[in-house]
Amino acid sequence: MEETLKIIVLVKHVPDAQFDRHLTGEANTVDRSESILSELDEYALEAALQLTEARGGEAAGNKVIALSMGPAGAVNAVKKSLQIGATEGVHLSDEALAGSDAAATSLALAAAIRHLGADAPADLILTGMSSTDGETSLVPAQLAERLGLPQVTFAASLELDAGKLTARRDGDTHADTIEAALPAVVSVTDQINDPRYPNFKGIMAAKKKTITTLSLADIGVDAALVGKSGSWTAVETAEARPPRTAGTIITDEGDAGIQLVEFLAAQKLL
Repeated sequence: MEETLKIIVLVKHVPDAQFDRHLTGEANTVDRSESILSELDEYALEAALQLTEARGGEAAGNKVIALSMGPAGAVNAVKKSLQIGATEGVHLSDEALAGSDAAATSLALAAAIRHLGADAPADLILTGMSSTDGETSLVPAQLAERLGLPQVTFAASLELDAGKLTARRDGDTHADTIEAALPAVVSVTDQINDPRYPNFKGIMAAKKKTITTLSLADIGVDAALVGKSGSWTAVETAEARPPRTAGTIITDEGDAGIQLVEFLAAQKLL
């Protein structure tokens, strides 16, 4: 019988891409008033569920823990993860975290993961290939460095066997097969699977699942090391994108082809 798994999946509450994005406040941080679970994190969550379900799921002692860092509203990303199938949720929330860049975020998340592994360390930490707001793809690698764990990024497939993972990373002209010992940090692409949707049974079951809220004090992190003061980068100024100008309409009066070529040449596209 295969050993049980404890997988931590990082999930982020990000601005809904259906709406325009805005920066707010003196620190020019992202306005998160209209936010949802990051679409790219759903692939990581699905990967975790498939790995644990292949070993008997929750009934066999496997765990999928959804961990999110952010303000009060970020708990909704955890709730959605529980509805999809995560075993339990953790919300790292502290006012001092506001304005954290990738470096400060990875520091806080690494401390939270250590805290969650005090009794039984996680076998695997899964993330999406990037967040859909910052899109830096920096946190997984920084997290692995801070935790002292092997990292595999942009995995398009993932298998576990006998304390080892095997992942495929697809390039433009070839694919690499990568192996690493567990525990490890892995980011997965949107090609790895087809995420499931919450069903009625999952939504009802989520109401009985546990969400633990952690503060910086709980995980032993000094507030000066995160947020704006602990970040390595900062947005100094920001301007709204200029409105789009009306396009050029070409009316075909027998010379549309010539007009199109002249337009493209003027734009230095030819």
